[in-house]
Amino acid sequence: MATFPPLKNDLFLRVARGQPAERVPVWIMRQAGRYLSEFRALREKHNFFEMCQTPALAAEVTLQPIMKFPLDAAIIFSDILVIPQAMGLEVTMEPGVGPVLPHPLKTPEDMSRLTYDGSLEYVYDAIKLTREKLEGRVPLIGFAGAPWTLMSYMIEGGGSKTWSKPKRWLYAHPEESKLLLDKITELTIQYLVNQVRAGAQALQVFESHADFLNRDLFLKYSLPYLARISHEVKKQLGDDAVPMIVFPKGAHYALKELGKLNYDVVGIDWTVDPAVAREQIGPNVTLQGNLDPCALYAPQDKLRDLAQGMVAKFGKQRYIANLGHGIYPDTNPENVRAFIQAVQSA
Repeated sequence: MATFPPLKNDLFLRVARGQPAERVPVWIMRQAGRYLSEFRALREKHNFFEMCQTPALAAEVTLQPIMKFPLDAAIIFSDILVIPQAMGLEVTMEPGVGPVLPHPLKTPEDMSRLTYDGSLEYVYDAIKLTREKLEGRVPLIGFAGAPWTLMSYMIEGGGSKTWSKPKRWLYAHPEESKLLLDKITELTIQYLVNQVRAGAQALQVFESHADFLNRDLFLKYSLPYLARISHEVKKQLGDDAVPMIVFPKGAHYALKELGKLNYDVVGIDWTVDPAVAREQIGPNVTLQGNLDPCALYAPQDKLRDLAQGMVAKFGKQRYIANLGHGIYPDTNPENVRAFIQAVQSA
């Protein structure tokens, strides 16, 4: 692996591994994004996936929040849908709409259109460049979407309020669904391994659509693939393995099972009580989360109370402060600063 500048702030990594900490580390999902004027200025000049696929732009965007706020980790600017792209599906990001896949998988026969040799080298190049430009300020997180979440987009063709098309596959085509999930899992494992070899110092797996599954479907079509990812990534990396985070949004019905997976950190959304999460996940797993992103709209004194109350509920050890989902585009950056400062002074 490449040699990079020495790390100056390893607090996030220590807490992710369960080591004692002098304070609570904090970062924010989607911290590099549209709420920053710097990001919007770049976005006016470049389309979304051009920014993802151009290492210099991806590195610049990744560093924007790090240069602005005293965060304890950076996360590479990319998108979970680069995996479907690498599998041969067209993905565009439409303003005001979000991701669109013009030619989704409508029937299991459409799986024959998929390929498994698409290059993601631009992500690895972005990680290498970002590590250099970070100059050791904070660790860099790599990430991927979880198989069920990616399958959802590949079949639905974009966002949805119900995700009924991919869920239909789970009921009507269970074996083909497992085959598709297997293929996505294989590619995701290698993608995450390669991110670490490029310089990522931690990994997060986003199961963003867990809240559309019931417990039985989650245990059958999500949990086994999440387990396989962490097992295989750590097996391949061996001594070079990095802390891994799983974020299954809405999977409040499977906290005990999540605590038994081979992940170092479990991220929880804002609907879960921290005490319940700690009790069910167990004392030997670091927790991450879980402020409601809308709390960042509160007056700063109220926001400070909410953030510090959250820290008090989780406790100051084995805990990484974050939101319960990604930050919203119309969030005031000064409220982001107030949130970070509230956590760090708690």
